[in-house]
Amino acid sequence: MSQPAVRRELPDALRGFSLCSMILYHGMWDLVFLGGIQAPWYTALPGFLWQQSICWCFILLSGYCHPLGRRHWRRGLLLLACGALIRAATSAVLPEAPIRFGVLTLLGACTLLLRLLRPAAEKLPPAVGLGCSAALFALTYRIPQGLLLGSALPRTLYRSQLTAFLGFPPAGFVSSDYFPLVPWFFLFCAGAFFFRLREGRPPVQIPRIPVLSWMGRHSLLIYLLHQPALYGLGMLANLF
Repeated sequence: MSQPAVRRELPDALRGFSLCSMILYHGMWDLVFLGGIQAPWYTALPGFLWQQSICWCFILLSGYCHPLGRRHWRRGLLLLACGALIRAATSAVLPEAPIRFGVLTLLGACTLLLRLLRPAAEKLPPAVGLGCSAALFALTYRIPQGLLLGSALPRTLYRSQLTAFLGFPPAGFVSSDYFPLVPWFFLFCAGAFFFRLREGRPPVQIPRIPVLSWMGRHSLLIYLLHQPALYGLGMLANLF
């Protein structure tokens, strides 16, 4: 395998594993919220931790792979377009809880924003950038809930769709999959700085699991298709 391929092997496998976890999570969501299955644990802390483990892994890996990419502008715009497509589709199918500013919109915006900020980011030592990114992520994690360091932020910051995209959702804002720039851009940056911190070191060798690596390399397509496939399976199950 070429050096870039070796460096992508572990991220691809981890992304593939996360995709499997995400498909199971969303399948469970369909059973609970559309099928009426009773699963109190799913809407409590265990379900929340499951969901967070998936999104943390995806966003960190996307940031980690950002320095390996070449066509950031095209990739970022493609992800934004896919995010807009999902928003339109879920608004039609699930108007009471569409996906607004979901993970694809976030990843597209992060890809473009970090590309713009690359000259400044490259001046930071990787360890400093990683530490600052992690600290900012922890510091701003509850801003979408209106809190900073346990104190309530002024409600005037939470006023529109634009502020919702930034991380300040207005009253009544609803989204089934909400990932604003704050705090998640900082987690994306942490992944990119972690790649720089490991740059020049031998890549981690793992046993090859072809199916996971394949899924990781085709993560966008699988993400777009998995929920329609789950709906289709649910409809078939209802027929029997």
